[in-house]
Amino acid sequence: MKKLITMALIASSIAITTMPAQANLKPRTLTPTLAILDTALDTSIPSISSKLVYEVCILDWESCPNGKSFMEGPGSTVLPIKFLQSPDFNHGTQMASIAIANNPTLNIVFVRIYGNTMSGKRQTTGVNTLVNALNWVQKNKDKYNIVAVSASQGTPTPVLNRPVGNYCDATVLNPVVSNLLLSGVPVFFPSGNSAENVKMKNKIEWPSCITESIAVGGVETLNLDKPQISLTSNYDSKLVDLWGEVQQPSIFPGNVNGYSYGTSVSTQVIASKYVLLKSSKPNLTVSQLIDLMKTSSVPVSNNLMQNVYLFNLSKALNG
Repeated sequence: MKKLITMALIASSIAITTMPAQANLKPRTLTPTLAILDTALDTSIPSISSKLVYEVCILDWESCPNGKSFMEGPGSTVLPIKFLQSPDFNHGTQMASIAIANNPTLNIVFVRIYGNTMSGKRQTTGVNTLVNALNWVQKNKDKYNIVAVSASQGTPTPVLNRPVGNYCDATVLNPVVSNLLLSGVPVFFPSGNSAENVKMKNKIEWPSCITESIAVGGVETLNLDKPQISLTSNYDSKLVDLWGEVQQPSIFPGNVNGYSYGTSVSTQVIASKYVLLKSSKPNLTVSQLIDLMKTSSVPVSNNLMQNVYLFNLSKALNG
């Protein structure tokens, strides 16, 4: 899909755990489902609960609602509202609402990948968390009709001091992302919001730099005469696959309306529209769909002469 591979994630790494086997593989829904990997979710919001088909908690810590590091079923992704509304955990609800707004026809499986302390602070998560979460998706993709994964997570740390063109080292996450892609489930990651860091010039964050993932950059469109590349969005001409809107209306925990900004947003926009496009063109392969999205993108001019193309869903649907 693009270039090379990657290193560690956000903070910790604990031994990889194995997920319980799923006995009943009969699809629970014919509606295409997007798996969202994120912080936590306010499932009391009607627009979200109506699209939520399953919840899973996969952590490095024993802080799922059941007091363990793994939990699935109703209540697995929730936290007390005072925790959900904090900056440490309100991200997941925003991302779910953005995905639904951009594709009201999809369903959602939400996978919580961040634990919480007793005081409601976010615990560290690492590469093994993503490995375990994506392995769960691989095992359950047919059961829940999961056709794509959006994980609006990233960090510049593993690539900061590496040379351009050779900054994305391989980890145990790479074959997991590759296996999902081979089975028809692409994984969408944000390119990152660290472009103003001089060490990140012409680099994107991990894990979006993994070759087999779909890296998504951000474009400004709100209240502008013409689209502009976000100054915070990371850029790599060889590794960014698609570009989406970087700011969108969203819902915060407590059913509060607001706006969200960043390549996390762009990732949800593009992943949800991919699901819509797949529904409209079910005979196309993942590669064909991504290629169609690329050729259905329009150029965004900028002073840095960067090759940026904002995806146009109408163009993709109507040719």
